Amino acid sequence: MDKAIHHRENRSRGLFYREENGEKISELTYTIQDAGIIVIDHTETKMGYEHQGYASELLDYVVNWAREKNIKIEPLCPFAEIKFDENPDYADVRA
Repeated sequence: MDKAIHHRENRSRGLFYREENGEKISELTYTIQDAGIIVIDHTETKMGYEHQGYASELLDYVVNWAREKNIKIEPLCPFAEIKFDENPDYADVRA
């Protein structure tokens, strides 16, 4: 499995994901609200890969990425919102 987390972004949207054999197995998408805020709108892990921590790893990665870029996150998708509520370490990047 490719352990790397990949990132793609255009002017309005972005995607962080992990692959296995060239196929996305877990992804987190966001919308760019403005230069300093992104909205996480979707997190999904492919059937057969659920409950292995891939979505949580993506979210941790995005939080650290946001810290480095001085970006705030609005966790709109239910998974991200729950994880932000559960993890006080994410408070510094919450919009």
